[in-house]
Amino acid sequence: MAMETMTRVNEQMDVAAKKPMAVQPGVARMRELTPAQRRAVMFAQAAKKAKDQRQAVRERMWDEDSPSYKPTAAAEPVVAEEEPREFSLRGAIGHVLRELRTRDRRTLREVSEKAGVSLGYLSEVERGQKEASSELLSSIADALGVSTSRMLRMVADYLDSVEG
Repeated sequence: MAMETMTRVNEQMDVAAKKPMAVQPGVARMRELTPAQRRAVMFAQAAKKAKDQRQAVRERMWDEDSPSYKPTAAAEPVVAEEEPREFSLRGAIGHVLRELRTRDRRTLREVSEKAGVSLGYLSEVERGQKEASSELLSSIADALGVSTSRMLRMVADYLDSVEG
């Protein structure tokens, strides 16, 4: 009887060893990673999620077909609480110009050549370090394929979303 019981236990162990465990895809690979690699993967996933959320907000913000853009909490930039940040008109203009350029996947060089502006100066305008004249802004807006008035409305919408 004891031999029969041991045989059954051995058979059950063999069956259990052969039976694949239900594992979610990717989990087995995560187990093989070091803790530092796991943190890196989790950080990359969080960064991708944040990037996707920002892209969705941009698409809603820049959608010319929408009747009106109403900024949401997701549209506000992530800013450390202990560090209050002021937004300047110069910085807002630069932000909008960079968003328009990157939305169309254009390089600084392409836009600067088309607008007749030096690449370095355009870069400084986008970073909010230089104030551009109205003629220069008009030239850059044309090079980006938007009217000056449309670009200025986008700047106003951006300022409303970050200040409000």
